[in-house]
Amino acid sequence: MKPKLKNVFLAGLAVTIPVGLTIYILIFLIELMDGLLRVMPSGLHPDHLLGVRIPGLGVIATLILIFIAGLLVTSYAGGKFFRLAESLVDRIPLVRGIYQAIKQIVQTMVSKEGQSFKKVVLVEFPREGLFTVAFVTGTATGELRDKTGGRCINLFVPTTPNPTSGYYLIVPEESVTALEMSVEEAFKLIISGGMISPPDQNKQLRNK
Repeated sequence: MKPKLKNVFLAGLAVTIPVGLTIYILIFLIELMDGLLRVMPSGLHPDHLLGVRIPGLGVIATLILIFIAGLLVTSYAGGKFFRLAESLVDRIPLVRGIYQAIKQIVQTMVSKEGQSFKKVVLVEFPREGLFTVAFVTGTATGELRDKTGGRCINLFVPTTPNPTSGYYLIVPEESVTALEMSVEEAFKLIISGGMISPPDQNKQLRNK
């Protein structure tokens, strides 16, 4: 009886934990975006106008704001105003560095030509004989290329179980091994600490 109850309990965990965490993360993101509405004047706040709080309005407001910003920036007058604002930001030392760094990261992520997180590789880290999964974020250029004396690539080595933190490495291109797994599969592998392994791509190809 005890083994049967244990199996039922474990089966329940396998179902409720993923569902529960997914719902929790979605609620957190929705509430985070709803918090953006607090910057609006109280008289124009949707909760005040409608007389009732509707969860998720922040998400809609954020999407509308992004779309409006896109329309303004792509227009002639909006583009000139945005470039003027950027020139003012460039004159503020500390703000300039933060803004330019964030801008380059976002542009790399949304650019079709960007290389960020599009390739998964295997690299020896933190010492020879130990391996870890890393993401190629680009090719070393300029001073980095000149000082390293060869073709090197930029790698991001995420930590487990939190892949948002990690290490930035510059390594010779020949020192890494390209992997067949997708970026999504690599993230699953890292977050689970190796418990969720991607399917054997070579085995699948042999079976075709």
